[in-house]
Amino acid sequence: MSSGQNILNGIFGAKAKRGSWQPSPAGGRLPGVLLVVGLLVLWGAFSAFYTVQPEQRAVVKRFGAVVAITDPGLHFKLPFGIDKMQLVATERVLKEEFGFRTVGESQPTRYADTELPDESLMLSGDLNMVDAEWVVQYRIADPVKFLYAMREPVRTLRDISESVMRRAVGNRLGSDVLTTARTEIAELVELEIQQAMERYDNGIRVVTVQLQASA
Repeated sequence: MSSGQNILNGIFGAKAKRGSWQPSPAGGRLPGVLLVVGLLVLWGAFSAFYTVQPEQRAVVKRFGAVVAITDPGLHFKLPFGIDKMQLVATERVLKEEFGFRTVGESQPTRYADTELPDESLMLSGDLNMVDAEWVVQYRIADPVKFLYAMREPVRTLRDISESVMRRAVGNRLGSDVLTTARTEIAELVELEIQQAMERYDNGIRVVTVQLQASA
């Protein structure tokens, strides 16, 4: 073989070796594009479905406007954050405690050791100090109003409950508040709280008010 042929073979052989391991620009970008597309598909699939539990309702918003209230079960919504949903426990009886706090949901009921005199101590009609503890049980009748009619509906419920109870106790003898007049006071307070919730139109419906018996 001549020296010229050896030189040509060397040149073309080097080019062939370089071409064997250098990928083309299009081939290098393709795996990255496929990875991004795959991640978007997974994100869309996971964000397009949601589950509502039996005691809940879901409020679905699209671009800030409520578009649906969905019942329990598996549901579809527009993915990628276009539709957003909030779960509201509409089928549960919730409660607010005044003057005491229960610990967990165990039976028998356990109470926290913390004393809350700012909530429970109030002045009766005969100028005696009464330690009145009570519970307000309520349900969320309208999830949309509960979420968006006012900023803090539960805080409002607590403030009104305390104000109404103090006024009711202030119209009674201290000896009657936790004994003979206990049921009557609870019924009156329940009625007035519910009337206030209706005026505010915040989606809360009062179930009952229970004034604790004296120890």
